[in-house]
Amino acid sequence: MPNRRVLIVHQNFPGQFGQIAQALLARGDQVAAIGGPTARQMEGVMVAQWSAEKGTTPGIYYQAVRAEADLIRATGAARAALTLQKHGFAPDVIVAHPAWGETLHLRTIFPDVPQLLFGELYYKARGLDSDFDPEFDQPSLGSDLRINAKNATVMLAYANADRIVCPTRFQAGLLPPLLQPLIETIHEGVDTDRAKRRPGAVLELPNGARLDGSTPVITFINRRFERLRGFHVFMRALPEFLAACPEAQVVLIGEEKGVSYGGPLPDGQEWKDRMLAEVGDRLDLSRVHFLGRVEHSRMVDALSISWGHVYYTYPFVLSWSLLEAMACECLIIGSDTAPVRELVQHGANGVLCDFFDIPALTAAMVRAVREPQAFAAMRKAARETVVPRYDGRRTGVPAWLELIDRVALRR
Repeated sequence: MPNRRVLIVHQNFPGQFGQIAQALLARGDQVAAIGGPTARQMEGVMVAQWSAEKGTTPGIYYQAVRAEADLIRATGAARAALTLQKHGFAPDVIVAHPAWGETLHLRTIFPDVPQLLFGELYYKARGLDSDFDPEFDQPSLGSDLRINAKNATVMLAYANADRIVCPTRFQAGLLPPLLQPLIETIHEGVDTDRAKRRPGAVLELPNGARLDGSTPVITFINRRFERLRGFHVFMRALPEFLAACPEAQVVLIGEEKGVSYGGPLPDGQEWKDRMLAEVGDRLDLSRVHFLGRVEHSRMVDALSISWGHVYYTYPFVLSWSLLEAMACECLIIGSDTAPVRELVQHGANGVLCDFFDIPALTAAMVRAVREPQAFAAMRKAARETVVPRYDGRRTGVPAWLELIDRVALRR
């Protein structure tokens, strides 16, 4: 196997590329990285962190805010690339996430180096997340133009791409026809040896109680609790569910402050506080447990004792947590939205409900508690879906390495 020099670029290195970087190092390749101020160090990898020379210009035209920010980051990344060059690192291949602009000037620094770019999301003003939920989204010409303008710099990045790697068919289908010939669909995968149902798992709760799965548990996981991931729908379904199943417990895992996707509430209120103000007086809060952000091992314990795992999302990027829940043989109760349908087939390896049909979600959770044996085959089918197609070490990383070698050889 030839010794390759691979430059990985990700604002929050390693991000999606952690397993890929480790596999490259394991086979003897040289790996360097460019990342932003939040990038982490990795043993064996020379990480050059960029810094912004300025902030965005106050009062700049609203459609240009994203482009200016991306170009500021691109300039910092270009300087970081020059630092790597001065230290003698000359890449054979660049693997990068272009969403924050860092790749925009890399062709200037490394003119002949092929670029493999991660195709996470191509923005659309209509038909994606921004106009999905009429309760909160009120599209206007101004918002449509701002969203469309967010594609300006990512299209410049893709113009320099030799290949664009999209994790799912849904994400690949969002890119314009002009870019389709460049796309390869490779999901980076999850570790299904770590994400695996643990017999005898016990989850300790903040109030000192312990859940072992002998009584019904419904789980819900977000990076942060927010509407784009259906937190408001889930909370609205809980009062009737808890009333119908007095023996059931509910476990929610995720950050309670801020938002990762979608907009914050206009009054600055947190989504948890907003939903508790709306439905809290109808909930038995002694049975609703907010665990905050937890270690991965504790999340697997929660999934191992789950009788039903709720995963809802707008049409948007799919979460790793869905894959890990399926790998843990959870009964998936998912939203009938395009990203989820790519993995979950209703009645075969999970249950799908209309995103906005709150009684349907309540009924699905009640049935998960009342008829657990009816879903035994679905649970096993969920893991059987993930292991052969979405395991990082078995499929995702080997496919990435093959692509890196293929592109490097063409050079």
